[in-house]
Amino acid sequence: MPNMSLKKNEMPSQPADVRNKNFSEVALGYSEEQAVDEAQRCLHCKHKPCVGGCPVQIDIPAFIERVAARDFEGAYRIISESSSLPAVCGRVCPQETQCEAKCVRGIKGEPVAIGRLERFVADYHNSHAANETVRPVSNGHKVAVIGSGPSGLTCAGDLAKKGYEVTVFEALHTAGGVLVYGIPEFRLPKVIVQKEIEGLKALGVKVETNMVIGKVLSVDDLFDMGFEAVFIGSGAGLPRFMNIPGENAKGVYSANEFLTRVNLMKSFREDCDTPIMHAQNVAVVGGGNVAMDAARCAKRLGAKNVYIVYRRSEKELPARAEEVEHAKEEGIIFKLLNNPVKILTDERDFVSGIECVEMTLGEPDESGRRRPVEKEGSNFVLDVDCVIMAIGTSPNPLIKSTTKGLETEKWGGIIVNEHGKTSREGVYAGGDAVTGAATVILAMGAGKTAAYAIDESLKNK
Repeated sequence: MPNMSLKKNEMPSQPADVRNKNFSEVALGYSEEQAVDEAQRCLHCKHKPCVGGCPVQIDIPAFIERVAARDFEGAYRIISESSSLPAVCGRVCPQETQCEAKCVRGIKGEPVAIGRLERFVADYHNSHAANETVRPVSNGHKVAVIGSGPSGLTCAGDLAKKGYEVTVFEALHTAGGVLVYGIPEFRLPKVIVQKEIEGLKALGVKVETNMVIGKVLSVDDLFDMGFEAVFIGSGAGLPRFMNIPGENAKGVYSANEFLTRVNLMKSFREDCDTPIMHAQNVAVVGGGNVAMDAARCAKRLGAKNVYIVYRRSEKELPARAEEVEHAKEEGIIFKLLNNPVKILTDERDFVSGIECVEMTLGEPDESGRRRPVEKEGSNFVLDVDCVIMAIGTSPNPLIKSTTKGLETEKWGGIIVNEHGKTSREGVYAGGDAVTGAATVILAMGAGKTAAYAIDESLKNK
C-alpha cells in the first residue's frame, strides 16, 4: 500500500553537540524498515521526471520499486548500471536541486528521499554482498585517464565494463581525488571511497599514484606508450585568493590546503608529521560547500568561534541547504552581508584579526544574483587567529602548458564539445577541469559522456 505521508523519513544522525567534536560520519543512514517505508512514498510516475534530473540517468523509480519489495541487491544492480559510485553519490550528491527537485511528491509535500535510499542500497550491498565481480574480456584497446576523482573514476569504470584496458594516473599518493582530499570524513568516510575504487580495480582498472601528468609524463608520452585515447579529469585544484593586504600572513590557508591536510594527511592527529594549527577563532571566507566543510573541520579541531564570512545574504548561499543547516546546528556563526578587506597581523606576522565591511544587495549581476555593494564607513574587525579562503578554484595550468593543441578558456578550463572531446585528437576531458569547481555528480556525468564517446571512436578500429 502506498505511503502518502507528506514528509520524508528523517535521517538518523549524531547529536550536533557530539558530532562537532569528532570526525565520524554525521548521518547514520536508514534502517531497512525506514528505507522500505520511504520507498513506498514513490508514485512510480509514467514519465519518470526524477530521471531527467539525474546527470547519470539512474532509473530511479525502478530501483525504488526494488527497495519497496525488499530486493535490495536488485536495487543495487539497477543503480550500478548507470553509476560507478553509488555509495558516494548517496552522500554528497545535491539531490534537492536535481532528481528530488523533479519529484511529483514535492509539489504538495517533501519529495521522496532518493539520495537517502541510494545510500541505503549501496551500504546494504557493501555490507552483505560477496565479492563476485566478473572481469570483462579485454577488447585490446588501451585508454589513459588522468585524475582519480569522480569524473576520472566514472570514465574508467564505464570503459572497463566494456573491456577496455584502463590505467588511471593520479598525482597524489592516494586515489580518489577530491573525494579523499576535499570532502571531510564526517560527510564521506574514506573507507567507502576505497571500497568503490577496489571495485573498479576488480574490473581491471589499473591505478598509478604519484604520477603528475605534465611533469612525470606528458599527454604525448601516454600516446607513445600505446594508449589510444586520453581522458583528462584532473579537477580544479588551483585555489583563488582575494588579493587583499595580509593574505600572506601565517595562519592564512586556502581551503584546498586546509582540507587536504585535515582529510588526506590527517594533520589533526598529534602524531602527524605535518601538524596543522589549532586556532581558537577562525574566519572562513566564502559560502559554498567547501566553506561549510572547512568551517566544520575547524570546529572539530577545537576552535571556540568559527565564522562564515559571506558577502551576500543566506538566500544566495551556494552551499547545500543541508550543509548550512548542519553547520548552524554545530555552532558555526554566519556573518552574512560582510566582505573582508584586510587581514591584520601581529609583530610575528601571525593573523590577529580580519577587517570586514558590511554589504547591501544591489541590482543583479551577470550571474543573476544581486550584486553586493559596500556600506561606506561600516568597517569592523573580527578577532581571529586563522583565516581560510574558500572562494573557489580553477584548473591547474600544468597539463595545458605541456600539451600541444589543447584549447582552453581564458580562466583555464579545457574547451570540449558536447561529447567531451577536446581540440586535440584522441583527448577528452570532463569534470572540474572543464567547468571549474562543481558537483561530484556533474563530474560523473561528464566522465560517463566521455566514456561513451571514446567507445564510439575506438570500438570499430
